[in-house]
Amino acid sequence: MSQVTFLGNPVEVAGVMPAVGSPAPAFTLTDGELQEKSLGDFAGKKKILNIFPSLDTPTCAQSVRSFNEKANSHPDTAVLCISADLPFAQGRFCGAEGLDNVITLSTFRHPEFLRDYGVLLADGALAHLAARAVIVLDEHDQVRYVQLVPEIADEPDYAAALAALA
Repeated sequence: MSQVTFLGNPVEVAGVMPAVGSPAPAFTLTDGELQEKSLGDFAGKKKILNIFPSLDTPTCAQSVRSFNEKANSHPDTAVLCISADLPFAQGRFCGAEGLDNVITLSTFRHPEFLRDYGVLLADGALAHLAARAVIVLDEHDQVRYVQLVPEIADEPDYAAALAALA
């Protein structure tokens, strides 16, 4: 188990994040059309997994906006924004914000993703949601970068994640 903080309070995180250099664990998540999407659906592309608790928080919403903007200069990369939000809410947020360079995916049918990727908040106010993390995969689904953000209310290191795409 890892530990992060939420507004300064310690929170346990269950599971083990994939190590840099290892193959990414397979996953299935739900897209905005309520269809199942797997890691294999993004074969041949680099991937940024922007993982966070909920779009209903300012930091989570900002991370999606920031990665949407930065994705313009990386057409070979799929930016997957992953949370427990229902696909309807994810679609409504991206539509209202005009965000079309990211793909939102929900864990609501697939909570195993959280443990498999080492981001399951095991206790605290946000228990059973995702910790804030960024994982970068190359086009062969090898892990190139991992960040478990120490304070859930803080934004991820965008520059480091984007540098891992090179």
